[in-house]
Amino acid sequence: MYLKELKARQFKNFDENNFEFSSKINAFVGQNGKGKTNVLDAIHYLALSKSYLNHSDVMNIQFECDFFTLEGTFDKNESDDVIFCLVRSGQPKQLKRNSKSYDRISDHIGQYPLVMISPYDSDLIKEGSDVRRKFLDNIISQSNKQYLTDLIRYNKVLAQRNALLKYFAANQTFDATSLEIYDNELLHFGQKIHAVRKEFIQTFLDAFLKYYNEISEGREKVNIEYVSQLNDAPFETVLKDALFKDRAAQYSTAGIHKDDLLFTITNYPIKKYGSQGQQKSYLIALKLAQLEVIKRSLHITPLLLLDDIFDKLDEHRVMQLIKLVNEERFGQIFITDTHPDRTENIIKQINAESKVFRL
Repeated sequence: MYLKELKARQFKNFDENNFEFSSKINAFVGQNGKGKTNVLDAIHYLALSKSYLNHSDVMNIQFECDFFTLEGTFDKNESDDVIFCLVRSGQPKQLKRNSKSYDRISDHIGQYPLVMISPYDSDLIKEGSDVRRKFLDNIISQSNKQYLTDLIRYNKVLAQRNALLKYFAANQTFDATSLEIYDNELLHFGQKIHAVRKEFIQTFLDAFLKYYNEISEGREKVNIEYVSQLNDAPFETVLKDALFKDRAAQYSTAGIHKDDLLFTITNYPIKKYGSQGQQKSYLIALKLAQLEVIKRSLHITPLLLLDDIFDKLDEHRVMQLIKLVNEERFGQIFITDTHPDRTENIIKQINAESKVFRL
């Protein structure tokens, strides 16, 4: 699978731009602010129906415009699929495949898998657990439709339970029977989600360790631990034990929506003890492992987007990464860089079909 072309209209800084891509390597070079990352974000939109950078769709509409459109042609199984996305202020997002709208946008997830490596990935290490859960859910959801369905339903029930807890507090009342209805649904979906996450981490960890060792040549010991309240007690017990705290806080304080991933280097949190280069290598290994497990599950090689990743990596680690992406396990690759000479030198070393876009 690869992306043949992209058409962007009133998307961020693009008035109306068309791109035709190489099936292997595509590099976007130019100064900051010219739109290199915006091209990658447009590709991310077409593949996963949302921006990598902005939570709000309307924030991607060009200034003083009221809509944007994206259209891309994917070559999948030797046939063309045209994906069209329209975002208009004040209206629901439209997403079409070969001129036919999806019944649910979530049905699009996993059709055109993609992995993006970006400077913003540092949030995975530096920010709170919600960022790491989102990363975990994104990987599993691209290859497991049932997981995505269960996750959507869990979050919906969670919001309803939280609303009920606020109602109890506001009206100085409590109805255990009403709460039990939501608890039973949380238990049903939460237990399924926890089981999938727990099993997935074992497979993911093997791939992650392999890639980190290849990038660092085994110079550091790293690990990932899945942290969940459900690891230590049944979900039913966890919910009951948290009821008093839930009523006081007026929201659900316990459950799989509090899960986290603990990233370590030499048995210590990499957030505190990892150097800038080690953290960068850690993040790249996370994303390459993501690509491998999705490829293994879907039997499709995801697109790989590398946004300005060569900064903060020493020359040795850059060379190790180049060797990795030059292997046949990777498919179509998109690269951005502010240094044209560096990018052209990297592409020469990869020695594959390529195209360079100067923005």
